[in-house]
Amino acid sequence: MTGISVRKQAVAEIASQAVAPFAKITESPDDLFGSNVFSLAEMKAKLPKDVFRSLKKTIEKGEVLNAAVADTVASAMREWAMAKGATHYAHLFYPLTSATAEKHDSFITPDGEGGAVSEFSGKLLIQGEPDASSFPNGGIRQTSEARGYTAWDVTSPAFVIDSTLYIPTAFVSWTGEALDKKTPLLRSQQALNRQATRILKLFGHEEIANVVAFAGPEQEYFLVDRRFFMSRPDLLSAGRTLFGAKPPRGQEFEDLYFGQIPERVIAYMVDLERELLKLGIPAKTRHNEVAPGQFEIAPVFESANMAADHQQMSMVMMRKLAIRHGFECLTHEKPFAGVNGSGKHVNFSFGNSTQGNMLDPGDTPHENAQFLVFCAGVIRAVHKHGGLLRAAIASAQNDHRLGANEAPPAIISVFLGEQLSDVFDQLKAGGAKNSKSKGIMEIGVDTLPKLPKDAGDRNRTSPFAFTGNRFEFRAVGGGQSIAGPLIALQTAIAEALDYIAGKLEASIGSGKTLNVSIQTVLTELANEHAAVVFNGNGYSEEWHQEAEKRGLLNLKTTVDALPQLNTPETIKLFDKYNVLTPRELKSRHDIYLETYVKQVLVEAKLVVKMGKTIILPAAIRYQAELGAASASSNAAKKLLGEVSGYADKLDSGLASLEKALGHESSDVASEAKHLKEEVLPLMLSVRGAADALEGLIADDLWPLPTYQEMLFIR
Repeated sequence: MTGISVRKQAVAEIASQAVAPFAKITESPDDLFGSNVFSLAEMKAKLPKDVFRSLKKTIEKGEVLNAAVADTVASAMREWAMAKGATHYAHLFYPLTSATAEKHDSFITPDGEGGAVSEFSGKLLIQGEPDASSFPNGGIRQTSEARGYTAWDVTSPAFVIDSTLYIPTAFVSWTGEALDKKTPLLRSQQALNRQATRILKLFGHEEIANVVAFAGPEQEYFLVDRRFFMSRPDLLSAGRTLFGAKPPRGQEFEDLYFGQIPERVIAYMVDLERELLKLGIPAKTRHNEVAPGQFEIAPVFESANMAADHQQMSMVMMRKLAIRHGFECLTHEKPFAGVNGSGKHVNFSFGNSTQGNMLDPGDTPHENAQFLVFCAGVIRAVHKHGGLLRAAIASAQNDHRLGANEAPPAIISVFLGEQLSDVFDQLKAGGAKNSKSKGIMEIGVDTLPKLPKDAGDRNRTSPFAFTGNRFEFRAVGGGQSIAGPLIALQTAIAEALDYIAGKLEASIGSGKTLNVSIQTVLTELANEHAAVVFNGNGYSEEWHQEAEKRGLLNLKTTVDALPQLNTPETIKLFDKYNVLTPRELKSRHDIYLETYVKQVLVEAKLVVKMGKTIILPAAIRYQAELGAASASSNAAKKLLGEVSGYADKLDSGLASLEKALGHESSDVASEAKHLKEEVLPLMLSVRGAADALEGLIADDLWPLPTYQEMLFIR
């Protein structure tokens, strides 16, 4: 069967298939939520009281866990997991990729007498030993020095999926260096807690619980029928379409966002939500997104560490369950050209159980000095370390998304909204005296209620926007782990709070009152960091020119952004707060740059292969048909000229691309620059010719599933 007939058969089968009714969630959500999680409630029920108290202190206060407690916990965890059907356990960790890693070991151990026993000790719970050299490590580990360890993260609960108990862990080398995303995330959390606690003490709070960051990542994604996916080598190997002409209809009518969800997709969403709820992942919102075939799932806020773990497992479950429903789930930042890409808008705040959310302004933010201090700290962090934040969301995939279709530009700025901008403008002048009220909206229809009006608008072009009681980091890519952006953000905020606390302590030490000290510091911060605040249209050319005048970086590509990880300021920042050593930081720069090179090379090679073996042969077949008809048809003769012209452009473009791929670079940085400046433009040139041919070649000869077929789910 030819590729052409496979495509046509897939279209016919999809059009004729009956939509299976979706299975409703019949269980009580209260009973379902966390039912496969070894949660605090399960621990309390299954552990001796003294062991549970000790473990809870470790989780909530960071106290050291002793070996005896670990043994008791391991035994109870094994019994609980086996009752759930688990036969194996796996240390789940997060290497320096966007994926998870796991190695399954059985609970069963031979007893030496021809039988077997189920065992799981505290030692096995606390520590595992994967091969560290086989994961991206930036030179920290070599094949000749391969030992690495996984270490149980007691703050993120274990859970069961199918027949395996999963234990979230950190992953470090034999030398103790971080080889993962969790270890520096936990370190940055400690740094933020220490500095935020200093601020709270200055405000006179006596009882201060640990300050933790909270995150709620909104996940955008595409669903594509799996039969189409398997017929597209580019989707299969690169996660995005490298060819594809714009369909007659895309998202122009603006009727898809929040539109009715197709039945096939609802069935998938219901199944997904059931499984996520079992894992304690607080899936809250689902809806159609702006582009055809694009959707979103959003969780409730939870601690940043658990949010990062849950986000990784969410992507695993999204892909796994999509296959069951005949779909492929795409989290790539830009799988289809000409329509919206997929982001992972990370809603972020920090607070504790005693003082609440530090970023809640209340009704009169000008009077809320504590909020203003913490908010000013965030603004300083984004301004001072904007380059780092840009590097934290850099990837070859995200480069295709940033700057259009509701994705923010590469310029990192802060949106505060009308109310907060007014307050900080007052602070610049010496002191805030009032706050603009939220007000009431009159709709003008008697039967409709009067609605409370927010004090500020929303700005979907801002990469970092205040949205009521939190900031939304909108620049994070759909396929990325949120750990990297959170590490950068938490460390930058820790540095800002450290600076503010030092200023306040020195001022109070010189005899000034707390209020006077706060006023002085806030006025200084409001003036010094005003340049990063922008409430306008981030897509406009005027903003790009204005941002340059303000001294804000415009790092448009990953190749431009990643050097920010090597600046003296960034190295000092991470080293000072014990988040990443200079060697650990350099390893990440090298890994991310190498990943960029690998991604672009894979795509470029795919363009050559698909161009030569799929698209060009289709053009030649059609040329032969048109040639035979040209003697009796002027239309065929005219069309033959057009097809031949684009086929020649495709052929010459492929030759140029192949030549560019033969270029030899002296190092990875040079190779990345070559790919950005030479190879990517040639790939676009080849695509232009191929997409033009798609609009000319007879439909029965076109070999690839088209955008029109893939994007619209029926």
